[in-house]
Amino acid sequence: MQHNLEQFVRFFMPNISDYSLNVFSSITTHKHFAKGKIIIKQGQVPTNFYILTKGVARSFVKNSNNKEHTRTIYTAMSTCGALSSLILGSNSNASYECLTECDCFLGDFKELVEITKSNHEMALLYSRVLEKIFIRTEQRVDELALLSATERYLKLKKDIPEINNLIPQYHIASFLNITPVQLSRIRKKLYSV
Repeated sequence: MQHNLEQFVRFFMPNISDYSLNVFSSITTHKHFAKGKIIIKQGQVPTNFYILTKGVARSFVKNSNNKEHTRTIYTAMSTCGALSSLILGSNSNASYECLTECDCFLGDFKELVEITKSNHEMALLYSRVLEKIFIRTEQRVDELALLSATERYLKLKKDIPEINNLIPQYHIASFLNITPVQLSRIRKKLYSV
């Protein structure tokens, strides 16, 4: 098993048994994706979950005017994928794109769920990862509701210090729910002091 996958698992379950670690490893495959690769398309019924170990990815939706809106930015050592669609077996309402070259472990979601029925440690791992995803989503909703655009930008910079060098500014603006012009003004005001 590759070190990054073990590191990911042990973040959630430091004392997981080697047996369960190997079970999890056996249902995952390491993949490298090129910058710009769409790993899940809006409208597609996904089957895999992803663990991003290197790079930056995003989820985005398109509105009726075909304009893209970035929902989530994913960085190394995070989960990525259309969770609601995986659980419900339905079409994904978002697309998932690699904004840089990305390394991921991917696994069959149904196989993971099946394993949790007979392996308590895998059930705990699944539960803890779901908790992390829920918290991440709730924090995102709170940020959009409670923080100003400048505060959201500063938080993003704190979470991903090199974000300005990693992805295009229009993706950052979309994630912050502002226009690129607004982002430019925020950056100018912050950095001209």
